[in-house]
Amino acid sequence: MQSDVVIVGGGLAGLACAVALRDCGLRIRVFEGSARLGGRACSWTDPHTCDDVDLGPHILLTEYRNMLAFLEQLGTRDRIVWETERLLRLREGRRVTDMRLHALPPPLHLLPSLATTKSVSLADVASNRRVLWMAMRATEEHIKHLDGRSALDLLRHSGVSDRFIEWFWATACMSVLNVPLDRCSAGALMRVFAQLTGLQEYAIGFADEALANLFVPGSIRMLERAGGRVYTESRVDRIVGEQGRFHSVMLQGGERIEARFCVAAVPPQCLTRLLPDEWAAMDPFKDVGRFEPSPYVSSYLWLDRKVTDERFWARIWNPCDLNTDFYDLSNIRRGWSERRESVIASNIIFSHRADGLSDEQIVAATLDDIREALPAAEHAHIRHAVVNRIPMAISCPTPGCERCRPATRTPIEGLLLAGDWTDTGLPSSMESAVHSGWAAAEVILQMQGRPHHLVLPKRELEGIAGWVRRYGAR
Repeated sequence: MQSDVVIVGGGLAGLACAVALRDCGLRIRVFEGSARLGGRACSWTDPHTCDDVDLGPHILLTEYRNMLAFLEQLGTRDRIVWETERLLRLREGRRVTDMRLHALPPPLHLLPSLATTKSVSLADVASNRRVLWMAMRATEEHIKHLDGRSALDLLRHSGVSDRFIEWFWATACMSVLNVPLDRCSAGALMRVFAQLTGLQEYAIGFADEALANLFVPGSIRMLERAGGRVYTESRVDRIVGEQGRFHSVMLQGGERIEARFCVAAVPPQCLTRLLPDEWAAMDPFKDVGRFEPSPYVSSYLWLDRKVTDERFWARIWNPCDLNTDFYDLSNIRRGWSERRESVIASNIIFSHRADGLSDEQIVAATLDDIREALPAAEHAHIRHAVVNRIPMAISCPTPGCERCRPATRTPIEGLLLAGDWTDTGLPSSMESAVHSGWAAAEVILQMQGRPHHLVLPKRELEGIAGWVRRYGAR
């Protein structure tokens, strides 16, 4: 079989790359080893309830410019429910803190919410002034420089109070970067914090149906109309080449597909096994082994009654607890508002602490967590439950890994990389995945003599934060 472009991996990065190249006259083939497309954002129908569920609940942000543009192309951007009442609800037992963006220039727009919470003092909030100044000035060069330190070390060295670290930073790091503070790159945390504090308005959103339905069917239709093909249950066994040039991939069944370009849109652990040994020993492939997966456990609980009208909330991080964030799908999904029961999805992030627990124990502990937060759930019972154990949410942004994230281009002619873990200048996320897929498409188009700009850059910081970013380093 011959092709122009072979894409290994049918997740967001691979499908975004394929859709971007669909009208360029190239023969495109996408190979996915599993039965479902979508990668870590895949979905399916639960056989007991006939409800569509995701591998785990995901959020979107208004700052996901590339992801939203991708959905716009597919005609599904309007299938996102945006949270407009608040930015985030934090729970510590039954104590609630609502984080809102106020009508003040960034980064002051978060201060009213922090100043009114009973969980931290004004002195705790003020202890962040040095790290805030650092974040507002942080360029990608600064982030790479900070990458060698742990986030916990940086916060303590910057004078942030232990209480604020425990209440805010530990929670934010686990929720956004999926790793504890002492295991997180200071550079990775500063990148996220700069965006959090430096933009005037942004919001969290959720798919109002199965997440994969927003991008998988449309991607297949667009690609096949242009003559491309998507193959599921077609695992690539190895990427083949010689003398520094890619020429084909071998499927597990022995079939060889020749192509001019290969986009490896797979997690780092998969990339290692695909490459010839001599390539795997080269830069940047030899550092791929440093990327540690962050596992998580996602539970879905169908309750026998309605227990909240909230869409989602996050729990203040405590290493003794299991779940970190919760989503009531009956308040999110299209057509579910008339239900008289809640369907709550939750995440146990960096889930090593749950390794010894059975599914039944996880479900029971999750129900206890829900009851702790919601008085209306005290007498609720479970009608049905599903536990998904996922080996990797993202690659852990441990100290040193930001500098190891590989570029789209590789030293091998014709071989490109895509995936949320590559060097996109973004935290690993759906946005980073689409960004990387479009970046790979840009390289192919440029090498075809048809340069075209696809990737949308991050918004510039605004307000005081924007002024500091522009002039503070001078």
